[in-house]
Amino acid sequence: MSEYKNATTAIHAGVRQTQEQENSEAIFATSSFAYGSAAEAAAKFGGDEGGNIYSRFTNPTVEMFEKRLAAMEKGEAAVATASGMAALMTLAYSLLKQGDRVVCSRNIFGSSIKFFNAYTVKFGVEVVYVDATDYDAWEAAINSNTRLCYFETPSNPLYEVVDVERVSRLARAKGALLCVDTVLATPALQNPLVQGADIVMQSATKFIDGQGRSLGGALISSKEIVEQFVAFMRSAGPTMSPFNAWILLNGLETLELRMKAHSSNALHLAKYLEQHAKVKHVNYGGLPNHKSHELAKKQQKGFGGLLSFELNGGKDAAWKFIDNVKLMSITGNLGDTKTLVTHPATTTHGRLTPEEKQATGISEGLVRISVGIEDIDDIVQDVEQALNTI
Repeated sequence: MSEYKNATTAIHAGVRQTQEQENSEAIFATSSFAYGSAAEAAAKFGGDEGGNIYSRFTNPTVEMFEKRLAAMEKGEAAVATASGMAALMTLAYSLLKQGDRVVCSRNIFGSSIKFFNAYTVKFGVEVVYVDATDYDAWEAAINSNTRLCYFETPSNPLYEVVDVERVSRLARAKGALLCVDTVLATPALQNPLVQGADIVMQSATKFIDGQGRSLGGALISSKEIVEQFVAFMRSAGPTMSPFNAWILLNGLETLELRMKAHSSNALHLAKYLEQHAKVKHVNYGGLPNHKSHELAKKQQKGFGGLLSFELNGGKDAAWKFIDNVKLMSITGNLGDTKTLVTHPATTTHGRLTPEEKQATGISEGLVRISVGIEDIDDIVQDVEQALNTI
């Protein structure tokens, strides 16, 4: 599919038509596969012959999703997982060993911080955090023991934008791999593998699904690296189900259209919030006064659908705003066609300590909105009436 543009790849890549000649991708709802002989079974289990073995690690529907996503990400291969956090676990447990160091941005999803701090370090792996855009800190932290560098760009919920090419050079100089979580941009808006990353991580639960229907995650990289993830999958089993793969496969078909609509609506809302007297500041890379606006324009084809803003009045003001929305759903998810709102300090980042929240910039007055694709006038009207209650 390399000769086609993204919108075409998103519809046609990875198709595996059966003898039934279906035009819509099939769901292979099976846990195992039958063989014509004991010799065929032995050859496939032993790796001497290609083909399906067991749906924990090989399934035709999941494979279609993996191939399509890899094509859109400009990668050689992908492995699909049960969730975004399952992808992070697969990344860490496949690549890291005792004595390795991970250098990680502290401006990442709260559950990712908890995973690194509570579980990865138990196995003798050192995790060092740096400010996302402090490149001197990245350079100082990446040493000869560093196996993995990891960050989100743009980050959730503060919209920190990290220079992928710059960090990739620092990592490569010390022999480390760079993994970029680009869930807010998706392959429709950014391809970190082209910009120097070794691995891309996706929580397909978000914009790739796009309608809040299913969980899923993925890691995209070279065939050599993905083989390590597949080996872990075969043993540990954080597997994507065929049904979820089918939903996400179809979600990819409309991803580019939806991301354009999300981006347009989010920019309009960000400009409105930026002028409001009750708002301290807005975090959205599409605003010209955002500190990384030019970098976001360079790295991304659009600014995406997530923004956050801090209200005067702290938690009381934030909760008052959230409790008075009418159109928006109050939920910790993001990436839906519906507009979603949450209070990060008590939900998505609620398990962090007060010190961790302060270090990552999660204030009590912060509100996060995942801007949907409803009519923008209706979204702004809902935000305005909720702000008027404070």
